[in-house]
Amino acid sequence: MLNELLLSPLDQAHRAAGAGLTDFGGWLLPLRFGSDLAEHHAVRQAAGLFDLSHMAQLTITGSGAGAGLNYALMGNHSAMPIGRASYSMILAPDGGIIDDLIVYRLGQDRFFIIANAGNRQAVVENLSQRLTGFAAEMTDQTLDRGLIAVQGPASPQVMAAAGLPEAADLGYYRAAEATLAGHKVILARTGYTGETGFEVSCERPAALELWDLLIRVGQPFGLVLAGLAARDSLRLEAAMPLYGHELDRDTTPAEGGQGAFLRSKEADFVGKAALARRPVTKHLVGLKGVGRRAARAGYPVFLDGQEVGQITSGMLSPTLGYLIALASLAGPEPAPGTALQVAIRGQMAEFTVTKLPFYSKEKI
Repeated sequence: MLNELLLSPLDQAHRAAGAGLTDFGGWLLPLRFGSDLAEHHAVRQAAGLFDLSHMAQLTITGSGAGAGLNYALMGNHSAMPIGRASYSMILAPDGGIIDDLIVYRLGQDRFFIIANAGNRQAVVENLSQRLTGFAAEMTDQTLDRGLIAVQGPASPQVMAAAGLPEAADLGYYRAAEATLAGHKVILARTGYTGETGFEVSCERPAALELWDLLIRVGQPFGLVLAGLAARDSLRLEAAMPLYGHELDRDTTPAEGGQGAFLRSKEADFVGKAALARRPVTKHLVGLKGVGRRAARAGYPVFLDGQEVGQITSGMLSPTLGYLIALASLAGPEPAPGTALQVAIRGQMAEFTVTKLPFYSKEKI
């Protein structure tokens, strides 16, 4: 029921802007403010403003926080320099993915984690259990904070106009504590669009003021309000995985196309032993097609007449102008250029395996 959904601290602003609202991960969020395509193109060409307040926001503190996260998650978090961010995953003991997330080190004994809204309870429960025995304490701040993203090539100018000129000097996958309009925030050079961008975590009461500020200073740079639909099309062009599509409990990091994040030198972590003995039985690949009938999630994929997998995400790319899709395929990984067929509404459509990402832009 819509009246049982969690509300963003920006809910009243979204309603005033005429946003189309939808249920996402247990939250009522803007799917779009106007045109999906206009919002998508604005992020590629100028800047888009996103409400990400549904994302789980967790803090881990204590002298054993780094060691505890090394055990609880993929990655050597105790070796991260202060001010760095790292993409990570929390795995089940059998190596399946419980969630993918980003870890930020804000101090010697203080870490900040952003996880997916729909997996918040599972992440909180598993982290709590795994940190037992370490000198570390986890606090779930999700309902006490807001999270706002400015994404696009004009995002450094927008942040400077808002009062954070230092944002432009923040390196990719870096984070810092800052003050914006008198409010303490966590400023991160991260995002889910394939563009230069920033994410701002703030206390919940400050979210509406900061949202309005960014709209006001961002308009001269072409900033527009953007919803979940544009966020999804942008992330797919950048071949960024979405939990529930490319990643899930039955998929390992390597099978979800994230094998590069597995390093043998990492400390022991939950799921590592299982990954060492669990064979890779499927691969995530990129597909390029012709025409205008998109291959949607769940559509079967065929190689030489044999069904070998299914589409996990697909669309007609607004930026590139042709069909793109991610597919999970059983068996050996097909080489770029391999011809495949996708059953779209009872008819076979030709697709070709292509290198990922579909779209990329050098980070400035």
